[in-house]
Amino acid sequence: MCDLRRPAAGGMMDLAYVCEWEKWSKSTHCPSVPLACAWSCRNLIAFTMDLRSDDQDLTRMIHILDTEHPWDLHSIPSEHREAITCLEWDQSGSRLLSADADGQIKCWSMADHLANSWESSVGSLVEGDPIVALSWLHNGVKLALHVEKSGASSFGEKFSRVKFSPSLTLFGGKPMEGWIAVTVSGLVTVSLLKPSGQVLTSTESLCRLRGRVALADIAFTGGGNIVVATADGSSASPVQFYKVCVSVVSEKCRIDTEILPSLFMRCTTDLNRKDKFPAITHLKFLARDMSEQVLLCASSQTSSIVECWSLRKEGLPVNNIFQQISPVGESPGRLREALVTRQLKRATAVPSPRPHSFPRGLALAFHDGSVHIVHRLSLQTMAVFYSSATPRPVDEPAIKRPRTAGPAVHFKAMQLSWTSLALVGIDNQGKLSVLRLSPSMGHPLEVGLALRHLLFLLEYCMVTGYDWWDILLHVQPSMVQSLVEKLHEEYTRQTAALQQVLSTRILAMKASLCKLSPCTVTRVCDYHTKLFLIAISSTLKSLLRPHFLNTPDKSPGDRLTEICAKITDVDIDKVMINLKTEEFVLDMNTLQALQQLLQWVGDFVLYLLASLPNQGSLLRPGHSFLRDGTSLGMLRELMVVIRIWGLLKPSCLPVYTATSDTQDSMSLLFRLLTKLWICPCSVWVLLRWQPLPGPASEPDEALVDECCLLPSQLLIPSLDWLPASDGLVSRLQPKQPLRLQFGRAPTLPGSAATLQLDGLARAPGQPKIDHLRRLHLGACPTEECKACTRCGCVTMLKSPNRTTAVKQWEQRWIKNCLCGGLWWRVPLS
Repeated sequence: MCDLRRPAAGGMMDLAYVCEWEKWSKSTHCPSVPLACAWSCRNLIAFTMDLRSDDQDLTRMIHILDTEHPWDLHSIPSEHREAITCLEWDQSGSRLLSADADGQIKCWSMADHLANSWESSVGSLVEGDPIVALSWLHNGVKLALHVEKSGASSFGEKFSRVKFSPSLTLFGGKPMEGWIAVTVSGLVTVSLLKPSGQVLTSTESLCRLRGRVALADIAFTGGGNIVVATADGSSASPVQFYKVCVSVVSEKCRIDTEILPSLFMRCTTDLNRKDKFPAITHLKFLARDMSEQVLLCASSQTSSIVECWSLRKEGLPVNNIFQQISPVGESPGRLREALVTRQLKRATAVPSPRPHSFPRGLALAFHDGSVHIVHRLSLQTMAVFYSSATPRPVDEPAIKRPRTAGPAVHFKAMQLSWTSLALVGIDNQGKLSVLRLSPSMGHPLEVGLALRHLLFLLEYCMVTGYDWWDILLHVQPSMVQSLVEKLHEEYTRQTAALQQVLSTRILAMKASLCKLSPCTVTRVCDYHTKLFLIAISSTLKSLLRPHFLNTPDKSPGDRLTEICAKITDVDIDKVMINLKTEEFVLDMNTLQALQQLLQWVGDFVLYLLASLPNQGSLLRPGHSFLRDGTSLGMLRELMVVIRIWGLLKPSCLPVYTATSDTQDSMSLLFRLLTKLWICPCSVWVLLRWQPLPGPASEPDEALVDECCLLPSQLLIPSLDWLPASDGLVSRLQPKQPLRLQFGRAPTLPGSAATLQLDGLARAPGQPKIDHLRRLHLGACPTEECKACTRCGCVTMLKSPNRTTAVKQWEQRWIKNCLCGGLWWRVPLS
């Protein structure tokens, strides 16, 4: 029996977790025939699994899960009449296409931007004609990864935009959205989504002599054309290629097709292998945007042969007489093939390769339960995984089990993550397995080189906006501090404009990395708090309006930042005098609606100053703010804004519980905050988490003494930090596979985030809070809420306030959490 905790010989590929179905007495989930699965760039996995009732009726189900919480499964009754044959995510990971064996295609989109709420409002139909291939039209966005330039300082050198035309463009060059599908009878159907919401659908034959299409795949060319590869399932028949052009003429979709050169699999022309592999079982382009390379697999009952074809056009020498006749710019040519062949065991699943696979590997699953990662060019095995052994449950000790008789458990459907560092497989028993794929692929790496691989991919996700959960699978606790440091160093090398674009994304990335190590877990709260602070500062400044419409130069928010940075006076009223207070005039209802956010700013400033005497404790959240001059300056600006708004409407001011009725709490806190901002503490310089804005100096003893007196002057609030995440990634670091069950939250072993650190412990029955609106929800909330799939942030689904300012604040996180994670509806407790 294979030990799943030990990487297989010849490669680095191991099992992260397995999720299986609970057995019900009245209904049973059974694997579909065929199975389909898809992995989005937001690390959502969609797969098919039918629900069989007592009377043997089947309900075609689409199941969607987030890889961080795989037990929270959302099941959609798809209403497909026949088996679902294809699933395809779009580039944003927010829409899903499903197609069935009756020719029906449905487009699913998130309802209310919730990852567990889906609706289908549009689709198309080729009645009675099964769909064998499906793809979204290309949007013209293609990014090239230059691994050889991973040491370059600019992201523009590491990741460059490739000139690539969309499949179809609207007026002004905007790509038109839609999908293309190929049917079993040789039809190609295209559906275009108009901005008005209408769907234009057209169907044409791939060629005049239509034949059966058992296998097909779709790829795109840089010129905006589409290439379709088809096979009738027999290895003795040619693999046909077609060029498809899509256009809109007179408000109608038009499809033009052209036959391209075909090929015969080499195994049929080799006398030693002729008739040994009668059926073509898999046909895949190596990438959606690489129509020149195709992978073919022919199989028998016991084995398979894999052929990788590269097609290229080469010019032929022509006599001078014919050169004069030939049109200018054209020359006769021929197609030459570069072929690599390898005979293997019987293949059962071949996932679609990713365009930016790192490294260039292909995944193959076999009937004996093994998974091989082979090199794209040589087809040599780089990593092997055997699924014959079953992972142990979380609460069960590792013991030897006898091998059970019966057919081998093997994967029927597989898909790679978008960085190709993880692989999901659905086996013939309906279980879902997630495997780690090391970027080294079988070659032992030094720690420094492994860090470079992971850092390069984190930068790639930062630029593209893809979710980086699958990269975190490979980060060990000892790597966290180095990765955070190097990530910040690379970020500071970019231009100021690019840094501004990526400022929130890098904070979210640092927070997710810090969850993986006990030494840095409290910094998770600091990074999320900084995201919240940046969002509040941007929103409040955007509410300021110039007094005169033709005011030149800077906006009121920019002038506020400039004046607060220039005037270092500790008296808040003297700073306020230098501002044009007429630019801060807002409606009274707006000011009252913002009171909860202003209260949080005041409470956070008080908490930070009161924690300054405990500056040596690394276990307190908020620790890093005490030496972060940028954040302290931002808090100082907000205190000035709040002071001015308090003159307009005193009820919007933060409420403090003071021991003296005559004490001006705002002036006291601003004075102490300014002193701390002038000399940011240098105790933490050696941590090198981020460079200080200027020469650092120790806070004087007088400031520390004044902060020590704060608890006797004001009641120090207890801030509600983000809850400890209940996700998997921080529990998977020992690389011990877990057995999970759909629909049942597991009792996982403790992680770094569950330690009883100062400020993170939550008493049972403690009232919950809306982390983004800063409203108390009570111990048992009665309002529907949604939670972030990454940071665990909780907020109400519907807004209790409809003022313009609140709407502007809520628009910042309507689609995603402030950390970039997706929203998941939370059931009422």
